[in-house]
Amino acid sequence: MMILRRIGLTVGVVLTVVLTSCRGSNAPTPTVVVQVATHTPSATPSPSPTSTPTMTPTSTDTSTLTATPTPTVTLTPTPTITPTPTPHPLAGYTIEGLRERAYPGGAIEITHTITETDSFTKYLIRYPSDDLSITGMMNVPEGEGPFPVVILNHGYIPPSRYWSGADTWRAADHLAASGYLTISPDFRGWGGSDSGDNFFRTGLVIDVLNLISSLPSLPQADPDRVGMWGHSMEGGVTTKAITIDPRIKAAVLYAPVSADDTDVLRRWGRGGRGGGDDSLTRVYREASRDRDFVRLTSPIHHFDFVATAVQIHQGTADTTTPPRWAEAIWDALQSAGKDVEYFSYPGQGHAFQDESWDLFSEQVSDFFERTLSVSDEGE
Repeated sequence: MMILRRIGLTVGVVLTVVLTSCRGSNAPTPTVVVQVATHTPSATPSPSPTSTPTMTPTSTDTSTLTATPTPTVTLTPTPTITPTPTPHPLAGYTIEGLRERAYPGGAIEITHTITETDSFTKYLIRYPSDDLSITGMMNVPEGEGPFPVVILNHGYIPPSRYWSGADTWRAADHLAASGYLTISPDFRGWGGSDSGDNFFRTGLVIDVLNLISSLPSLPQADPDRVGMWGHSMEGGVTTKAITIDPRIKAAVLYAPVSADDTDVLRRWGRGGRGGGDDSLTRVYREASRDRDFVRLTSPIHHFDFVATAVQIHQGTADTTTPPRWAEAIWDALQSAGKDVEYFSYPGQGHAFQDESWDLFSEQVSDFFERTLSVSDEGE
């Protein structure tokens, strides 16, 4: 049974010294009188009782010598330079940082045909995500297309036990039979994909957003009609993705991990490494203990950016991702005024079974039909 929940420099000192010096040089200068005399002796010196040599001034030149004042120096203040803050080494892994970077993607290459049914053909693929090669599984419906696309993101499975399509194949087959082109990426470190940095599990977000950028390389895909489906760990990745990329028109969160990275770090540890940049290890360890920084990586604090219709499905007996996490996402999206639905499944655990799975599949099909059936072209 299903229950629908609440759908410089200091110039003053230098200037003072100069002005004081100038004041000293303006003191009165004394007047100096210079007298110059000429002594003319007689041709034949003879004493004369009446003749007394006389010093006759030939000129009297009174000159007033005034010192030239030292010019006043006007100092132009040196502009105050405000240092540019040094970005945090992990700034690119915050929600804002991920929103600012580019996702170039590339060509999606079919590497192997797995099987062909009456309604779709299943392939193995690979595509580029930055400097990594990411593998995955793709179902292409019969017909010409282009078809709306649903990207299915698998939950956590130990890489040693993982295979392409694990955790997503049932939903992918159901949707492909209904006319959706589905792609289930393996992500870095799983399947045949390369390993790479995954700080705060954002490497997986980068991989899925590069996949969206790669869709134009598929003539059967309609890149204007993209939906996303994420279970557990990848429900968390899907939650981050919708705060970053408005190309995602609809998103299904199936028993998602918390949208607050503090909960995820407390429950499962830092994880997230596995790439080649060991110089960031210490920085990542410190940042993961910094509540203010973790807030920057947590999507629940950035739901104002969401432009996606969201549908949440949660079992009440789930002990892996407790219902309070899904409910917190629902509450936060509601508070942000977003389009969100919440479905609760009494007695179901982390993976739905039997009738609950069937009901879940029907609700998902109906949701994507409502949100992806009409292309933006021509509207």
